[in-house]
Amino acid sequence: MPHEVHAVVAAKQGAPVELQTILVPDPGPGEVLVAVQACGVCHTDLHYRDGAIDDAFPFLLGHEAAGVIEEVGPGVTGLAPGDFVVLAWRAPCGACRSCRRGRPWYCFDSANATQPMTLRDGTSRTTSGAGTPLTPALGIGAFAEKTLVAAGQAVKVDPHARPEAAGLIGCGVMAGYGAAVHTGAVGSGDTVAVIGCGGVGSAAIAGASIAGARRVIAVDIDDRKLDGATRFGATHTVNSRGTDPVEAVRQLTGGHGADVVIDAVGRPETWTQGFFMRDLAGTLVQVGVPDPDMRIELPLIDLFSRGGALKSSWYGDCLPSRDFPVLIDRYLGGRLDLDGFVTETIALDEVESAFDKMRDGRVLRSVVVI
Repeated sequence: MPHEVHAVVAAKQGAPVELQTILVPDPGPGEVLVAVQACGVCHTDLHYRDGAIDDAFPFLLGHEAAGVIEEVGPGVTGLAPGDFVVLAWRAPCGACRSCRRGRPWYCFDSANATQPMTLRDGTSRTTSGAGTPLTPALGIGAFAEKTLVAAGQAVKVDPHARPEAAGLIGCGVMAGYGAAVHTGAVGSGDTVAVIGCGGVGSAAIAGASIAGARRVIAVDIDDRKLDGATRFGATHTVNSRGTDPVEAVRQLTGGHGADVVIDAVGRPETWTQGFFMRDLAGTLVQVGVPDPDMRIELPLIDLFSRGGALKSSWYGDCLPSRDFPVLIDRYLGGRLDLDGFVTETIALDEVESAFDKMRDGRVLRSVVVI
């Protein structure tokens, strides 16, 4: 019997999101029904709303979530009703060419629920009419009282964690933390510069600090964000609005540049700064998501002569089943300040206003609590 629940839907490109009633089916084989307790408002949700990722409207937004398993479908093992889980948008299939090569964090056929969630008959405001299937953001759709996901997307973690903090490792925190720890391979004694101190950048700062970096330099144009970065482990800050950040980072690293630079903005200007901000043979990690029309222009001799590694970080190169429980344990042990990312908690009907605050840089994360 389908479940009628309230959810946040992006019905049309660029239009304000709407709180609508949707139908969530009972779980089928390999699926689980999750009662959502908290879901962070991420830039990716705004990109979906604005049509910057796909045009498969209407979208069921929300993906950075934690909740409790309510029902499990046939064939599901390792999960049971009552389990506290964080939802992941990567659930490795185990069979694609990347998984077979032992790189499940690059899985090319990640699992999602096969049954669609739909608008309730008579409530659709789209041209398709009532009962329109919804496209869940990143295969999750968690700005809802309940959602349906593949069992592999629900990662069991310690239930002592606060849902509004725990859910954040489902996307932004994991992306930034993993960019430092996994993609950038920050190690003890390294120097690290992080460009952009929003949620993802702050998580990269936290990851670098936990990994043992001796110097973590936060770079941003907003003094408020730079002040916040010190809470997560930044040892130095640079406001690049009035200072050349490349020269500033070099001065802070003995004239050499950082061993690892993480671009959490994703613009040509910041990527280029990061490229020259590295030490010779240093690593540049791009975790900020660029617009499709952005381009980089760089003399090829600079690419050759500076050496090192230029990497993109997809979801922090994480393996959710391995990494989510570890991050929650570090949170509960006082080593990872997930609470510091939660600027405010809001209701489902406040998501649109949360997008405005996010655009203006007034929040690290607004978190919907259900």
